[in-house]
Amino acid sequence: MGSSAPASPVKESNRLFVELAGGADDVREAQALRYRIFGEEWGVTLKGGEAGLDVDEFDPYCRHLLVRESETGRVVGCARLLTDRNAARVGRFYSEDEFDLRAIRALPGRMLEVGRTCIAAEYRQGAAIAVLWSGLASFVNLHGYDYLFGCASLPLGDGDMQAAAIMNRLRHQAMAPPEIRVTPRVPLRAFEVPNDVLDAPLPTLVKAYVRLGAKACGEPCRDADFGVADVLMLLDMDDLKPAYSRHFMERTGRS
Repeated sequence: MGSSAPASPVKESNRLFVELAGGADDVREAQALRYRIFGEEWGVTLKGGEAGLDVDEFDPYCRHLLVRESETGRVVGCARLLTDRNAARVGRFYSEDEFDLRAIRALPGRMLEVGRTCIAAEYRQGAAIAVLWSGLASFVNLHGYDYLFGCASLPLGDGDMQAAAIMNRLRHQAMAPPEIRVTPRVPLRAFEVPNDVLDAPLPTLVKAYVRLGAKACGEPCRDADFGVADVLMLLDMDDLKPAYSRHFMERTGRS
């Protein structure tokens, strides 16, 4: 059971373009990329792994964004979009497996959750994340969502110290106010990093969220299966930074 929302406009660069999956074959391409990254590269045991796919119960309720090579059509990036309406149908948001989201659910307005975002290794230092984000912007713009949120992964490091150091940076640069913070179901093991230790670089997806104006909604959840810590990032569309506002110019009531 999927969303009936129409596809967003295709956004292109010289080498890449982004589009919404149009059918089951497109979704399987996204699931295959997810398996190659999460299953083969990260070593995570995944449902559907025997077929070379990453499959879960949320997939049928989501729209799937695909970044493709313009020349070959190969999928090199993907993310899935779970609307608030379809979250109600499946019974929860994906990130509720890791966080108590009552503070987020209490916010007024429409919500879109982004999940399972991944980029092929050879494109992680290039334009792929920007192209993916342009497709996401088109979807938000078309359907008028007020909030965009999702889990972004942090490397744990020895004793969870790397994740704790990254959180220090986020606390200084992009922490949400207390009233919209969430509670992780499994907290980090390490909290003893001095507050002035800020030299841990932000991962690519976290950096992309922060550049848009998103905030970290509290402490991360330790995901032992994936070997990462997930921090919940929330973007209130009213807080979108001016440098990125052109992607959302057509939103009703905003300029």
